[in-house]
Amino acid sequence: MTAQTVKIQGLGAQGDGIVHDADGPIFVPFALPGETVAIARIKDQGTIMSITEAAPERREPACRHFGPDGKNGTCGSCSLQHLADEPYHVFKRSLVVAALKSKGLDAEVGALVHCRPGERRRVVFTARKTEKGLLLGFSQANSHHIVAIEECPVTTDGIVSRLDAIRAIGAPLATTAEPFRITVMETLSGLDICFEGIKTASDKQRRTVTEIVLSMPGIARVSLSGEILIEPLRPVIQFDGVNITPPAGSFAQATKQAEDAMAELVVAHVGKSKRIADLFSGSGTFALRLARLGKVHAVEAEDKALKALDLAARNTQGLKPVTIEKRDLFRHALTVKELKNYDAVVFDPPRAGAEAQCKELARSGVKKIVAVSCNPLSLARDLAILVEGGYRLTKVTPIDQFLWSPHVEAVATLEK
Repeated sequence: MTAQTVKIQGLGAQGDGIVHDADGPIFVPFALPGETVAIARIKDQGTIMSITEAAPERREPACRHFGPDGKNGTCGSCSLQHLADEPYHVFKRSLVVAALKSKGLDAEVGALVHCRPGERRRVVFTARKTEKGLLLGFSQANSHHIVAIEECPVTTDGIVSRLDAIRAIGAPLATTAEPFRITVMETLSGLDICFEGIKTASDKQRRTVTEIVLSMPGIARVSLSGEILIEPLRPVIQFDGVNITPPAGSFAQATKQAEDAMAELVVAHVGKSKRIADLFSGSGTFALRLARLGKVHAVEAEDKALKALDLAARNTQGLKPVTIEKRDLFRHALTVKELKNYDAVVFDPPRAGAEAQCKELARSGVKKIVAVSCNPLSLARDLAILVEGGYRLTKVTPIDQFLWSPHVEAVATLEK
């Protein structure tokens, strides 16, 4: 380890301050461009020891667990709470702009759709058993250390106010010191809590969890690795007025506000299309909204998600026909021949993107495409494939679903 004083020259893609040294870049978490800081350096990583000259854009963080002086350690979920709103918004949008530029794409990039504190309705905690009880929190950046959480300004009050309840429910299931995950989602009927990483639960543990949950209001469902332990209330979320019960522990957009913003862009571009394919559909975030416009074919690899989508569609009046197909689109993309059946295609893949599917789409005659992504780099690669195939990229809109983190969503619209 070496000590040195440096001047921060920029922000990296992960929100760290960057210094360009003769030996290469040095990444300094919690530092801002223009600041002079004393750091302890190990290879290309620097830890702030003191700030000699602070940037005017620096502000007090909203959370006690943020920054090098965070109480009980630094939570690794946020990296930019110390940056003022305007430069923060510029940074988030720049991640999308830079990704497109790296692939030679010239497109209109809209203003960042903002996210506000207290909107995150789905959170994945890390927990483990200790001598003092259940340790519940988030992992420190680049570490297995769990930072005990007492507050979380990005998360809904419906979750933060029930941290003690979540600990109480998890404690009987934690029989070893091995860490495990707890996914918590706030639904219209209460908290949906799913435990992952616990090998098994005895009958006694199950009874104890049941008794605890029944003594608490506001808990809709508790599950272990997808198996429902107790469900006092059916957990319900809505997609444009369509009620759906998602599978235990399944994916859902982290904030409803970001989901609604993405859906509005998707629906507006699809417009009057009558035959629509929703690829990587999940439980129907877009499919059930699009079914108010035209006939929808939803394709997804996860069987439980498809069944939840199908049940919701069958029990909702006023929707156009919705068909479903279980299919691994990474291995078996819809072919050019199959794509002839659709006027519009929407796809929202995992972070890896939809390269194989885009190669088929690029050769198709589908009139309109909407690409939704949580990874600007894989999105840019996929869009480049479509543009090379004759599509015109009309607009890309960045959406700040993950407040104060280096992650950004984007919705891109294309026409043949």
